[in-house]
Amino acid sequence: MDQFRQIGMVLGSLEALMVFRDDIQINQHQCSLLFDIFKLAFQVIGEQIKHNLKFEERGAKWKPLEQPLKELHRIFKEGEVYIQQCLDTKDWLSKALLLANNKDCVELHIHNLLCCIPVVVEAIETAGDVSGTDQDEMQKKQLISTRKYSTEWADPKLFQWKFGNQYLVSQDTCNRLHKVWREDRWELLQTAREKRSSGSLTKQEQRLTEQLANILNEWERSSGNNLLPSSVLVGSKDYQVRRRLGSGSHYKEIQWMGESWAVRHFFGQIEPLIPAISTISSFSHPNVMHFLCGFCDEEKKECFLLMELMSKDLSSYIKESCGPRKRIPFSLPVAVDLMLQIARGMEYLHSQQICHGDLNPSNILVRARNIPEGYLLRKFQEQPRNTSSFKYTEKADIYSFGMICFELLTGKVPFEDGHLQGDKMSRNIQAGERPLFPFSAPKYLVNLTKKCWHVDPTQRPSFSSICRVLRYVKRFLVMNPDHSQPDAAGPSIDYNEVEAGLSKKFTTWEIQDLMPVSQIPFQMFVYRVAEKDKPNVNLKDKSSESGSDGASACGEDNAALIEDQLLPIIENKPLTSSEPVSVNKKISITKRTTAYGKPNKQSGTPKGRLVRPPQLSTSQQSLRTNSEGHIHFVTSPNRRILSGHASDSELH
Repeated sequence: MDQFRQIGMVLGSLEALMVFRDDIQINQHQCSLLFDIFKLAFQVIGEQIKHNLKFEERGAKWKPLEQPLKELHRIFKEGEVYIQQCLDTKDWLSKALLLANNKDCVELHIHNLLCCIPVVVEAIETAGDVSGTDQDEMQKKQLISTRKYSTEWADPKLFQWKFGNQYLVSQDTCNRLHKVWREDRWELLQTAREKRSSGSLTKQEQRLTEQLANILNEWERSSGNNLLPSSVLVGSKDYQVRRRLGSGSHYKEIQWMGESWAVRHFFGQIEPLIPAISTISSFSHPNVMHFLCGFCDEEKKECFLLMELMSKDLSSYIKESCGPRKRIPFSLPVAVDLMLQIARGMEYLHSQQICHGDLNPSNILVRARNIPEGYLLRKFQEQPRNTSSFKYTEKADIYSFGMICFELLTGKVPFEDGHLQGDKMSRNIQAGERPLFPFSAPKYLVNLTKKCWHVDPTQRPSFSSICRVLRYVKRFLVMNPDHSQPDAAGPSIDYNEVEAGLSKKFTTWEIQDLMPVSQIPFQMFVYRVAEKDKPNVNLKDKSSESGSDGASACGEDNAALIEDQLLPIIENKPLTSSEPVSVNKKISITKRTTAYGKPNKQSGTPKGRLVRPPQLSTSQQSLRTNSEGHIHFVTSPNRRILSGHASDSELH
């Protein structure tokens, strides 16, 4: 009950803020939608509690609601911060640049809400099944709950008609989800044009407002004419370089227009990079970092790319977290949340026919989300490139993701014990050797990780599948908080098997286009239907301690690697990525390869690479996470990752 009251207090705070909704100059439609859907969620939960539970039993029998409502409270608090940011009129121009292409409302806050609401509804139903003392009444409640999860409702339209209001995905809400972002972009464009013609702006503000209009106008963006003179940035009175991000790095933290930013500064021919800059600047996802604004000086042959400021890379964060007494860097819920954010960012990139090609903790940036319990925000970055690029399959990214999962769950760098080095590691990895999980690792996450690094690339799941599995894993951990400990028992069924069956039934789940967040409640609902229908499986018996399924420690099954040479074709266009960056950590053994791999022509299973990197070429990729637990995808030309210190500089 206390958690529900706290959610109501946040909603009251939001209601006070939304009295001034007409004064919101940035993302007004998105803020209104977020508030309305929060209010609807509170009403739905209140009605469910009223009809299923008894107030006098709010002690032990309400226990299943505590953790789900705690998770929902965290989501409400994050939404409140977002609305406050949009309502703040100070430094309008800098906030407009930061939020103009931002989809945090739908793709972060509403995504998290739609993931959580099925869990809260199920928790109320679970508590309701044992509420009261009348056995006949309790049996009727259980019968209703059982019939709700009947296969007859496992159809998207029937689900929406029957349960759309309960799960916040009515047709009206879905229609608003699809259009609020474009409505806000159009209104911000009109505001920028009005300010530009008002005559009240300085020369610098005039140019920046024109640039903002270009960012918001898709036709002008596609022309590639979206770089301002460098003097607009470096010639500004309030421009100040605060520090270089990493020794020898071309990334800098700057102060400009009342905000702290990250700037990528590089030299060389600018014109060939303009189409790539235009493309990556159009990316919009909470877990993919994008360039906000570009400045160039053709005479000096230099370019500045403006980005939001992140904290540090995931590799450094894990190093700092894993001290002598703490072997595991994250609690299980936080680790799964990070895994889901990485998977979501990669799902978006793959839907744009972009492969990362160098996915590893040093290329993932993190930032705290200003909420308790250690949750982080992460982002990926894609960089402009002017050299020929390697081609990778998306299965190589999934292999690398599996290695990241291993490090998140264990705190260990794959193969760090040093029993494999150099070419021997590369050969054995390609032959099927994988890291060994400790016995305490949760088997349901071990199984997912092993599928990601399967020796046969065709057996690896897509990132869309990984996201669905991880959302349901989060549901399991929220419903069973005692199971979040490393040695605790896991789910009674294998979610990977559930996903395999459902993917065959719902063929649209695996299309290349990104599924809207409005589909999440239905996907979690049919998972629940399948879970109720499926016989129990002992995951401990099914999961071996070897590194990979279908391959021995020596890697006998390497014939399937031939398939790695085949690039996936989507509408006759191969997935591509820019030239990879060399990695990564400072380890006592020099010239040692790591398991994340350097992409090569056999891209399904990337080869290892030297710890001490060679001189980098003019195009690289970096993946970063911010302290709020989200991921940004960033590429930076001529970026060098040093073996010693990788912190904020790795972000920019």
